[in-house]
Amino acid sequence: MPFGNTHNKYKLNYKSEEEYPDLSKHNNHMAKVLTPDLYKKLRDKETPSGFTLDDVIQTGVDNPGHPFIMTVGCVAGDEESYTVFKDLFDPIIQDRHGGFKPTDKHKTDLNHENLKVGDPGGGEARYRKGRGGTAAEQLTLPPVRPTSRPRVPGSSPALNSLTGEFKGKYYPLKSMTEQEQQQLIDDHFLFDKPVSPLLLASGMARDWPDARGIWHNDNKSFLVWVNEEDHLRVISMEKGGNMKEVFRRFCIEEIFKKAGHPFMWNEHLGYVLTCPSNLGTGLRGGVHVKLAHLSKHPKFEEILTRLRLQKRGTGGVDTAAVGSVFDISNADRLGSSEVEQVQLVVDGVKLMVEMEKKLEKGQSIDDMIPAQK
Repeated sequence: MPFGNTHNKYKLNYKSEEEYPDLSKHNNHMAKVLTPDLYKKLRDKETPSGFTLDDVIQTGVDNPGHPFIMTVGCVAGDEESYTVFKDLFDPIIQDRHGGFKPTDKHKTDLNHENLKVGDPGGGEARYRKGRGGTAAEQLTLPPVRPTSRPRVPGSSPALNSLTGEFKGKYYPLKSMTEQEQQQLIDDHFLFDKPVSPLLLASGMARDWPDARGIWHNDNKSFLVWVNEEDHLRVISMEKGGNMKEVFRRFCIEEIFKKAGHPFMWNEHLGYVLTCPSNLGTGLRGGVHVKLAHLSKHPKFEEILTRLRLQKRGTGGVDTAAVGSVFDISNADRLGSSEVEQVQLVVDGVKLMVEMEKKLEKGQSIDDMIPAQK
C-alpha cells in the first residue's frame, strides 16, 4: 500500500518482465494502454508523496472489468500523478474522454446565469440534482493517505460560515448519534462505507470512518460529503424545481479560496480528481424522469448517445430504474464546461419528455431522433 516508497525500491530488485502484471483477461482502460515496455519505463518513478506506478494501477489489476461498463483501472494519488505518469494517463484520458488530447485545454464556466432553462420536465421530471467531486490544493488524494487520515483543512469551518439559505451543520461520521445517522439515511443523504472492490483496491476505505463527515444546509437542498472518494463531494438538489437553482447552489469554491484552500485545477485537466473519469468538471447533473414508453423504444440507447447523456437507476450507478423512473445525466466531464454539460441535460430531458408524450399517444418519434451532439 502507498504508505511510502520502500516497497517500490524493493521491487526494483526484480526484472520488469517479472513484475509486469498479467492483463490478458482484463477489460479496462488501463489494461488497454499499459504495455511491458511502458511498465518498464515508469515502474521506478514516484511522485513527491511516494505514489508509484503499482499504486496507480492496483485497482485495475485487482479488478479485471465491470459487467456493464468499461472501468478506468487506475487512480491518482496526488496532483503530480498526472504529470509523473503522463505516458500512462494521457492515452487513458484520451480514450475515456472522447479523444481529449494531451495538448487540449479544458473549459470552465460556473456562471449559473449562462444556463438557459425553463422547466425541462413538463410535469414528468421529479427531481433535479447537481453532484460533483472536488479536491483541495496541497493535499494528497485519498488513495495515498497515511495511516491517520488528515482532515480536509477548512472544510467544516468554511461550510459552517455560510449564512442564509446555505446555513447548516457539519456531522462527523465518527461522532454521529444513531438518531442523526438514521435521519440522514432516511433522507438518502448518508454515504456508506465503501464496499466496491474498485474503491477498496484503491485504498480509499482505510481508517474508516476517521475524518469523514456530511454537511447539509437547514432545508436539505445542499449537501457536502467530506473525504468519501474525493476530498469533497458537493450535492445540490431540488424537487420539481429549476435546474438553474440547483446549479447556482452547486458553485461553492469561493468559500474555500477564502479559507486558503482552493481546489486543484489546471488549464489542461480542469478540476483534478482521484479518478481520471471525473477530470474536468467532476460534475454530474441529473434529472429523475419517468420514461415508461421511451425506455422500451428500440432506439432509446441511441438517443441517449446522440444527446451525450447517460442513464442509471435513481439509487445509483449499478441500480435499475424503478417504475420506469431514470436518473438522466451528462455523459461528459472533460473538454466542455459545467454550463455546457448541464445545458445538454436540460435540453435532452426536455426532448425526451416530448418523445414520451408522443409515444404515450401511440405516435411515431422517428422525426424527433436528434443528430449527434
